[in-house]
Amino acid sequence: MDITWEFILRIFVAAMLGGAIGLEREYRAKEAGLRTHFLVALGSALFMIVSAYGFSGIELGEEQRWDIARIAAQVVTGIGFIGAGTIIFNKSENIIRGLTTAAGVWVTAAIGLACGGGMYILAIVSTALVLIGLEAFNLLIRWLTKRRKRKLEEQIKKQNNQIKIKDN
Repeated sequence: MDITWEFILRIFVAAMLGGAIGLEREYRAKEAGLRTHFLVALGSALFMIVSAYGFSGIELGEEQRWDIARIAAQVVTGIGFIGAGTIIFNKSENIIRGLTTAAGVWVTAAIGLACGGGMYILAIVSTALVLIGLEAFNLLIRWLTKRRKRKLEEQIKKQNNQIKIKDN
């Protein structure tokens, strides 16, 4: 396969995988959705490709070396700023919102970097785990909330019955 087509495949796969995570976030009406995750994965893949192959024609001296991990590290740093923008602390309710969204953007960048590095299987499995984790944990939380609500209702009903007996 021509190297240009390989690069196009890498950013395409990254964008699709990021879009899949973003679609789940969009469905849940979260701060960062389809477009954000799509762009983060695509951009991360592109940065990885450019860092690994974009400067291959440059002559380096004996004391110079090319370190492709530097750009990947900078992607992680930059994504930290984007993720921080999704985290909101509501002082009146003492609640922090957006941590899962920030983590989703962070892992989406990692998936994009993996695609950019040509690690398709790792990226696909990671995306599947993210989606399973988001959905499975959402179902678990809903189940636990319903169970807790039922137990509280039973306790209240039991207490109300005890109060009625004492009143008679």
